[in-house]
Amino acid sequence: MFNQLSEDLGGFREQIAPGAFADAVKTDDVRALFNHDSNFILGRTVAKTLRLSEDARGLAVEIDPPDTQFARDLMVSMERGDVTQMSFGFSVRPGGQDWAKDDEGRTIRTLKKLRLFDVSPVVFPAYPQTDIAVRELRSWQASQTTPPAGPSNMTIARSRMASVA
Repeated sequence: MFNQLSEDLGGFREQIAPGAFADAVKTDDVRALFNHDSNFILGRTVAKTLRLSEDARGLAVEIDPPDTQFARDLMVSMERGDVTQMSFGFSVRPGGQDWAKDDEGRTIRTLKKLRLFDVSPVVFPAYPQTDIAVRELRSWQASQTTPPAGPSNMTIARSRMASVA
């Protein structure tokens, strides 16, 4: 979510400015991973199994998970409410951050332009405001002539995501 403070990141807190993901959504080859672990890939933008968008509230992520055991296990953990939040791996583009002190004397970094490497359902996010959920597609698929099989019956969907690796 834009304009929300992260947890303490080791002497500073962070917030994301609207528009910080605009270039990344258009150009970056982003992976969806579980807990930022490249051994557990859930989707990828160039494969069109990961879709990103930015609106007035933040970054939205939609993932079509693979038919693999770890993805099925993750979906169960999400449905149970054990995994409910998101994070992302990034670097700051040139001129893409500002540092300042707030009224309470805390150091705040504002992220304005980012390069995204990954978006991840995680157990411990830096931004507690994030969320992720499993969305059922069965009713839509029932209206189609050839419904897909397997875990493509579910999409990992999160309404607004913002967090740091």
